[in-house]
Amino acid sequence: MASLEWKTLSSEYLIKTNWLTARRDKCETPQGKIVDAYYVLEYNDWVNCVAVTADGRLIMVRQFRQGIGRTVLEIPGGTMDDTDPSPEFAMRRELLEETGYDFEQLIPLGAVAPNPASSNNLTHMFLAVGGKKVQEQDLDETEELEVILMDLAEVEKLLLNNEILQSLHATCLFYALPKLKELSQQQAR
Repeated sequence: MASLEWKTLSSEYLIKTNWLTARRDKCETPQGKIVDAYYVLEYNDWVNCVAVTADGRLIMVRQFRQGIGRTVLEIPGGTMDDTDPSPEFAMRRELLEETGYDFEQLIPLGAVAPNPASSNNLTHMFLAVGGKKVQEQDLDETEELEVILMDLAEVEKLLLNNEILQSLHATCLFYALPKLKELSQQQAR
């Protein structure tokens, strides 16, 4: 099979801040075509999680999202900090900060690329089980979110009715729900 890899000839940063890093690449395709202005957004990796309390409720969060100008229902998640040694560490940190819950077990569900055409990062997905509230929320200065405990059937209905708008969160739910049902069946035996 022929290589489809592009060669990066040069890169120039257009903006580099804590929230947004954008660069312009000059590339060459395998057939020799020069793509003089290909724009890439650089982000730290993200984490998200379907979080289940010890009594079987799913932890959802409501928050305003400026990009679409709406308050939406999501699962817990966030950006990996440069100091986070692993995606699991980052997810446990985010769960504590956003919800105040700690979990017996975090089960990795894999990773997806949010937009591989123009973004460089991955989203690492988890299923957290056995959650117990151990502290109050410890939110960042720009975070305002409400924790909502829901039954599995409620969340499934929202998902199937396309009411979970954040695509990366819907993806995690689609990976997590079969695993959650598998764990429930194993415990029932």
